[in-house]
Amino acid sequence: MKTYRRQIREKILQALYTIEIRDTDIESAAGWLLTEEILADTNAMKFFNLLLNSIKEHKEEIDRYIVKHTFNWDMSRIAIMDKNIIRMALTEILYCEDIPPKVSINEAIEIAKKFNSTDKSSKFVNGILDAIFNDLKAEGKVHKNGRGLIDQSVAKLQKTESEPEKTEVKSEQE
Repeated sequence: MKTYRRQIREKILQALYTIEIRDTDIESAAGWLLTEEILADTNAMKFFNLLLNSIKEHKEEIDRYIVKHTFNWDMSRIAIMDKNIIRMALTEILYCEDIPPKVSINEAIEIAKKFNSTDKSSKFVNGILDAIFNDLKAEGKVHKNGRGLIDQSVAKLQKTESEPEKTEVKSEQE
């Protein structure tokens, strides 16, 4: 079974772009973009629906994070593709518990390079996502589960706890 996550992200990005420039709903904008391979893969469709529905449901909250970190920029001044790439990555960070945040950010950067709405899209997307992620982490709003998602400090603590206690041996000369 092949994973189609990058392809799904790109299809969702195209759907988000479509609803920004046309008067249509997100389901109509996304439906025609799905390939037969994605439609036939239940895991791919589960990811597609989770991501699409989460973006739709939490768009206002996600946009508030973007506004907070773009300082004096009006949302209408941000390139449509960049804004939607950031929305999609933030949705993954906040609502897709099995995807490590760094994967979501890296995927967003790669997609920004591919769709390249401006010369500096990938750097802009990276900077905004990194700043938002650091704030979310500091506020304890990032909750991840699954393989490879254990916080480094927790992993170190678990390793330390599992090591046998070392006793100090003093030499007779002391």
